[in-house]
Amino acid sequence: MSFADLGLSPELLQSVTAAGYTEPTPIQAQAIPSVLMMRDLIGIAQTGTGKTASFVLPMIDVLAHGRRRALMPRSLILEPTRELAAQVAENFEKYGVNHDLKMALLIGGVQMGDQVKALGEGVDVLIATPGRLMDLFERGKILLTGCNLLVIDEADRMLDMGFIPDIETICSKLPATRQTLLFSATMPAPIKKLADKFLTNPKYIEVARPASNNEQIAQHKVRVTARAKRELLRSLLRSEDVSTAIIFCNRKTTVRELAKSLKGSGFAAGEIHGDMDQPSRLAELDRFKAGTINLLVASDVAARGLDIKGVSHIFNFDTPWHPDDYVHRIGRTGRAGATGRAFTFITPDDAEAIASIEKLTGTVIPEVTIEGGAAEDAPRREPRKRPERPVREASAPREARPPREASPPREARPPREASPPREEHTAARESHPPRQHQPRRTAPAPRPEAESDGWNGPVPDFLGFSAAG
Repeated sequence: MSFADLGLSPELLQSVTAAGYTEPTPIQAQAIPSVLMMRDLIGIAQTGTGKTASFVLPMIDVLAHGRRRALMPRSLILEPTRELAAQVAENFEKYGVNHDLKMALLIGGVQMGDQVKALGEGVDVLIATPGRLMDLFERGKILLTGCNLLVIDEADRMLDMGFIPDIETICSKLPATRQTLLFSATMPAPIKKLADKFLTNPKYIEVARPASNNEQIAQHKVRVTARAKRELLRSLLRSEDVSTAIIFCNRKTTVRELAKSLKGSGFAAGEIHGDMDQPSRLAELDRFKAGTINLLVASDVAARGLDIKGVSHIFNFDTPWHPDDYVHRIGRTGRAGATGRAFTFITPDDAEAIASIEKLTGTVIPEVTIEGGAAEDAPRREPRKRPERPVREASAPREARPPREASPPREARPPREASPPREEHTAARESHPPRQHQPRRTAPAPRPEAESDGWNGPVPDFLGFSAAG
C-alpha cells in the first residue's frame, strides 16, 4: 500500500514524497482514511510507529478548504510537553508546504506577545500545551467556539502529568458537534472514561498490544550498586559501539550531576530536564540532532514522542518508577525499522520496579554481566585501615639531676621605726580647739486640750497664746 491509496490530495502526496516517505506505517494506513471521513478516532500504538503523521496528514487536507478568523482557531492539537508540541509544528511545516495554512504554537517558557499576535491574525491549526492554552483562554485572548477538530495526543502522558481536568474543561468549551481524535500508547481506565465522555462512536485502532515493546530493540538489564553506576556507564560507553545515546535519570538533580561527570571524563554530553527554560532545552536538542554532542542526559521530559533519528543506544541510569515510562524511554531507539540497544541498571531496591516492567511488557529482560562494571559480584570497597603505629622504645631512665645549689640568705631588712606612743596621739588631739556644740532643740510644749465644746480634733498652736500677753 502507498500513500496514494489513502485518499490524500496530490499536493500533499508531493510533500510526503519530498520528505522521503513512500509507504505508510500500520497506524497511518488505518487512521488516515477514517480521519478524512470525519470520524472520531481512538488510536493505540506504541511509540515510534508514526502516529503523528497519521493525524497531521489528513488534517492538512481537511483544513485546506475554509476561512480563518481572528482569535478563533479552526483546529486544536493538545500536547503534554513543549518538545512534543514543537515537533508536531515541524511536521505541519514539512508536510504543509503546498497548502496555505497558518499555524500557531502556544507553549510555556516563551513570551506571550507573539502568540497573542498570531492568534489575532487568525490560525488554521493551533498546537498547544494545556497550561498555556488555559492561561490565554482565561485572559480572553482566544475563543474556542470555532474549533471543529480536536486532537488529544499522548493521552496517557497527559494523565501522568495531571492535565485531565484541564482537558475536560477545554472540551466543554468546544462546539458539541466536532471531530475528536485521541492517540495514546496505553489505555488506562481514566483515559477510557475520558474517551467515553467526549468521543462519539469512535473507530478504535490498535496496531500493537498496549505498552508492548519494540522487537527491534535488544534489551538488557545489568545488576549494579548505586555507587558503581557511573563507572559501569563509562565502561559501557567505551566498550559499546555508541554513535548517539540518550541516558535517562529519574531526578533532575541526577541529570545535572551525571552530565557534569561525563563531561569531566571527556565525553561530549548535554542535558535536558524540566528546570531548563524552553530556549535552553531546544538548543540542547539541536546540538544533539546536529551531532555536536552524542550523549544526551535527560529526565522523562524527553521520554515521549521525540523523534530523533539515529539513536543507537538507550541507557536507563535509573530504573523508571512507572513501567509505562520504560516502554517510552527505550522507544527513542529502534525507530522506523532501525535496530537499537537498551541497557537498564537495576539496584537491589529496583526489584519491584523491574518486575512491574516485565509484567507489563510480557517479557523477561535478559540479564548480562559487564566485566569490571557489574556491581553485585564486584568486591565492595573495604574501609581504609590506618597504619599501625610503631611501638616506641622504652626511653632510658633520666639521669639524676644534681642537687640545686642553696640560694644565698636574704639580707636582713632594717627594723621598722617604732610608732609613737598612744599618749602623744592623745596630746595632739587635745591641742585642737574644741568644736562648738549647738544647743539641742527642746521639745515643743504640749498642746492644750480643746475645750469641752464637742471638738475632738487637733488643736492649733495659736490657741495656746492669749491676747493679753
